[in-house]
Amino acid sequence: MVIPTRAAGFVLSLSLLAPLATAPAHAGTFDLPPIDRIVHYQPKLPLQVLTADGHDIAQFGTERREYVPLARMPRQLQDAVLAVEDARFREHSGVDPKGMARAVVAALTGGRRQGASTITQQLVRTMLLTREFSVERKAKEILLALKVEQELSKDRILEIYMNEIFLGQRAYGFAAAAQTYFGKPLDKLSLAENAMLAGLPQNPYYANPVANLERAIQRQRVVLQRMHTVGVIDDAQLAAARAQKIVLKPASQRFVPAAHVAEMARRAVVDRFGTEAYSAGIRVHTSLKAADQRAAHEAVQKGVLAQDRRNPWRGPEDHEELPKGDGPGLEAAAAEALKAHRDDETLPVAIVLSASTTEVRAQLASGERVSIKGHGLKWAAAGLSAKAAPELRIRRGSILRLAREGTNWSISQWPEAEAALVALDTQTGRVRALVGGFDFGRQPFNHVTQSWRQPGSAIKPLLYSAALEQRVMPGTLVDDLPLTAINGWSPSNSQGPGTGAITVREALTRSSNLVSVRVLQHAGTQRSRDWLTRFGLEAQRQPDNLTLALGTGLVTPMQMARAYATLANGGWSVDPVVIEKITDAQGKVLFEAPPPSPLTEERRAIPARNAWLVNSMLNDVTRSGTAARAQALLKRSDVFGKTGTTDDVVDAWFAGHHPSVAAVVWMGHDKPRSLGDHESGGRLALPIWIDYMQAALKGVPSAPLTEAPAGLSAQGNDWIYSEWVQGGAVASITEASGTVYAGPPSFLDTLREIFRP
Repeated sequence: MVIPTRAAGFVLSLSLLAPLATAPAHAGTFDLPPIDRIVHYQPKLPLQVLTADGHDIAQFGTERREYVPLARMPRQLQDAVLAVEDARFREHSGVDPKGMARAVVAALTGGRRQGASTITQQLVRTMLLTREFSVERKAKEILLALKVEQELSKDRILEIYMNEIFLGQRAYGFAAAAQTYFGKPLDKLSLAENAMLAGLPQNPYYANPVANLERAIQRQRVVLQRMHTVGVIDDAQLAAARAQKIVLKPASQRFVPAAHVAEMARRAVVDRFGTEAYSAGIRVHTSLKAADQRAAHEAVQKGVLAQDRRNPWRGPEDHEELPKGDGPGLEAAAAEALKAHRDDETLPVAIVLSASTTEVRAQLASGERVSIKGHGLKWAAAGLSAKAAPELRIRRGSILRLAREGTNWSISQWPEAEAALVALDTQTGRVRALVGGFDFGRQPFNHVTQSWRQPGSAIKPLLYSAALEQRVMPGTLVDDLPLTAINGWSPSNSQGPGTGAITVREALTRSSNLVSVRVLQHAGTQRSRDWLTRFGLEAQRQPDNLTLALGTGLVTPMQMARAYATLANGGWSVDPVVIEKITDAQGKVLFEAPPPSPLTEERRAIPARNAWLVNSMLNDVTRSGTAARAQALLKRSDVFGKTGTTDDVVDAWFAGHHPSVAAVVWMGHDKPRSLGDHESGGRLALPIWIDYMQAALKGVPSAPLTEAPAGLSAQGNDWIYSEWVQGGAVASITEASGTVYAGPPSFLDTLREIFRP
């Protein structure tokens, strides 16, 4: 009989090593590594970041693992692992002579090659040795396995194995694999799922269900048959498990998409505990709500892509050469070419196989081939024309981004604009959702906390809040006419000048710049800047001139969310919190954020009546003003907010709230430039805000504006501070007459106006 070369080497190795299986004395022959790492096992547990409701946001560290004691490992899973990996585990002493003999016979007779390694040997090889095959390495593996079996019980060895073994997709141990592949804890797995996991140790790269479900099912069938052969399942269980359809955890649900928050958490932990945190099992519990965060992420991506589609086609990302023809080598060549380009779930990368004006055929990184026709080609039509410029042309080998639209595909591209969204609980300041940008992988900069941008008209409600304390009421009439201010600066309205005086309420609803400038001039820029600090804005970042009325200062989206939360809760200041708690692997609390401060008078930022009046005007904005789509699309009247658009549409905002949640959306470019001639905060940021609030307010009862608080009185068609019912409030602000008061002012009022700076 002729034995193949590789088989001959395998037989010789096993034959030479067989005597060692019963001779621990040979241990002195080799330079063996210590077995302390196994005997005193300390699992490398990743740094985990979680939502407030327990969903995974991210794991940092090379190994994704959750340690589970053997007593909590399902018996069925243990049986599956032992049946396929080491059926005589409870009988041998670390090395199975019978298994080695079977492997020799299989090699000699040309049968399927068998590894002959027990679970103990696999554990030794994984934790103490290299995987390179040699007679010396195999001898060390046997001797070390014998030593481990002398030191540890069978249950402890199996426990370490089931928590340590690599199972594909960065999952180490069966608990992590159960979550990675099925999104379930171990005690919720079916027999079919247990068998699939038990089949992974043999080849976790090649046969894991994410990489290749068909191969994983074939391996699962082997495990089930072995379980039946050794008698741990019966005929009925075998048939039922074979018939069960395997449903994998959707990729989009494996983690809550909150990469910018994950990075905030990672930095906080490493700053406190050093890089050892990556393997110490530390957990960071954030304030995020999983449903809110997913809705915010989807809303931002949808909004940014919508803005980008209104811009011209910019051409393929890159170009790769492909072999001629459509032979069997094309798929492999295309896959190899795509390795150099980062794939993405939202906009998967693809390489063009053929292109015409009616159809583009492309291959995805997964190997799937897709056809794009009709509407899916519309955006990129300029690149499919015979006269297309070289930088726009789509041809064989072009690297594109695709977007799925239902069952169809369309050509897309990476957007150039960025956007951010942050939402706070208005009573506690806890952050419910935070999206720092379109894609963390391309731009890790956190626009919510790090980006200082001009707020445009989104700051007007805060300035009007300041003016209320200077006797300017919602019913005050103000000229909405052209105005030339100091140094020749001439502000204008986006819709052009009005024809006369309008009320402050109407001015905010229309977002009149001309009225805002006059109101700020009356209230005083310094007083108004000081007032903004009550909302958490920084006075030194706001201009000390009338351009402040148009939002030319600098704010972050987080600051604006805090400001609008103050309006939403009736005037109290809240402190935004993202990281609630940090615990170690045993659950011991290492850090815990202070509980939310009670909303007592010590926390009051602005008077309750002031907040109520501003909210009543913001409600008009979302009902009939620049944000009228908010109430129309959400089909509820209890939402409040303000659009914001800076000069040349460099920044687009929507800041608003419901009594329970305040949310702010910003869109712009990292290097400031226009978002488009016909864009605005109402067209860009508001739709994102609406999409998020649609999810955040699902099932939340309507909470219309409460009754007016003490200190307010109805006058005419509006409200006024009660002490000014008989006079003292500003009736109008006009160019011709200056400031005119309704009713006779008091002596003190006159003095105040004489000495008003």
